[in-house]
Amino acid sequence: MSTLENVPVDLLQPILDHLSDRRHLSAAALVSWALNRAATPLLYRTLDSQLWRNVLHHPSATLLRRPELARYVWHVTETGAVQSLRQYNPQITEDIVAALKLCTNLISATWVDDTLTPEANFLPILDALMTLPLRELTIRTQYDPGERVWARLDTIQGIRRLSVWSFERGPPRVLQGWADLLSSSLTHLELGRCAGVPPTILISVFMKLPLLQDLCLKGAPSAAIPAIMACLPNLIALDTEYLGSGNYRPPLAPLPRLQRLTVRTGSLDVLGPQQLWTWMRALVPHQQTLKSFTLNAFAVHGQTAIPRPFIVSLTRGHGGSLQEFAVGVAQVTLEAVSYICLMCPQLESLQCSVASPDVDTIASAIEAGRNLRTLKLHVSWIPDGSVDLPPQYDNFFSGPRVMYADFCHLVSEGKNIRFTKEHARDLMLQTRLRCIGLGDQSYRGQWVWREYSIKTEQDGEQENIVFEVISGDVTSSDS
Repeated sequence: MSTLENVPVDLLQPILDHLSDRRHLSAAALVSWALNRAATPLLYRTLDSQLWRNVLHHPSATLLRRPELARYVWHVTETGAVQSLRQYNPQITEDIVAALKLCTNLISATWVDDTLTPEANFLPILDALMTLPLRELTIRTQYDPGERVWARLDTIQGIRRLSVWSFERGPPRVLQGWADLLSSSLTHLELGRCAGVPPTILISVFMKLPLLQDLCLKGAPSAAIPAIMACLPNLIALDTEYLGSGNYRPPLAPLPRLQRLTVRTGSLDVLGPQQLWTWMRALVPHQQTLKSFTLNAFAVHGQTAIPRPFIVSLTRGHGGSLQEFAVGVAQVTLEAVSYICLMCPQLESLQCSVASPDVDTIASAIEAGRNLRTLKLHVSWIPDGSVDLPPQYDNFFSGPRVMYADFCHLVSEGKNIRFTKEHARDLMLQTRLRCIGLGDQSYRGQWVWREYSIKTEQDGEQENIVFEVISGDVTSSDS
């Protein structure tokens, strides 16, 4: 008879990987020697240092006491806050450095520091990291880490993922002097502070990073984004800001075929910043490539509304490939929601703000979304008869312009409808939806096996497989 002792570790670990809570993983490690051998590497794969109520929780003590565990460590997070405890433990930095050097399989490191002395805090940690086979590095500091830190960083090679966020003081860091060494490895990059950097400098840096596939830029001039993209033929994901229109020469080279586009912007006008919609369309000129479109927009007066021409252009150009349409609290008409679901047969996730008289009208609007798995709507409930979904979608092109803002005067006179678990269950069983959030109510559904049978209302039969709906955060669906 087969037992756990006979099951290879390589088969047990993927099963234990589904235990997201470390407490459950720790409990599994105590069950048997077989589970201990499988769970221990998972327990030490990711280690974080935390300061909680002036009590330091750091794995360095364990690693120094049991150095054989260090070989399992792949990812670490260190923080400058622990340096405040040097008066109680003068050896704290030396212990952390010694423990880091034992982690010979370390591939990813994150440094977080909101103190006034990031340079002094980070230098000894960085010296230890430079001796390891690091492939991913994240630096998040309140203040610039300093010239000595950057002088060392500029000598590191082989980094594949890099994230740099320094919010105050010091010059913006955009990899000048470092890009040459990263040109043969870097595929993912986040630069959290590019404001004030001339477009020519940014372009000169990105010309040296041809392997980039994923780019997040904060503060870069919007007019220069197309020219930056033209330097990156392998780029498939872009997360950037729209900071207003400007003048910059259009690129001569073709733009890459983006698959994921995220744009962040703000405006004083509910119609959105001037030229935003034209600018976004220009970033995705190729047909049927975009899989995910995300817009994080806010307006000081009211809510940003998505114009009809932009939705038509986006769905005509990428309706066959689009899987996610997420515009947050930006306003979309239910007529536009119906059109998006019809024109995007691969759509799996839809997030926007709508006005509706009831849940049934929303269900009718998403009826064409055969592959929808996640639906998250910010809903303003309005009086009955205020929304009339057209039977023919041709009206979306030629009919009168129906904008969400037209319903604003009705919202204050509207009603309060609670989206219940019964609503969610009915909608999930009629569709492929498994995550639904309407307003402040959100639910997740999945088929589950019960050891005890449940009597059905229809025919009185006993069932062990039931559809379970629970309240919870709506982010994604895996079931």
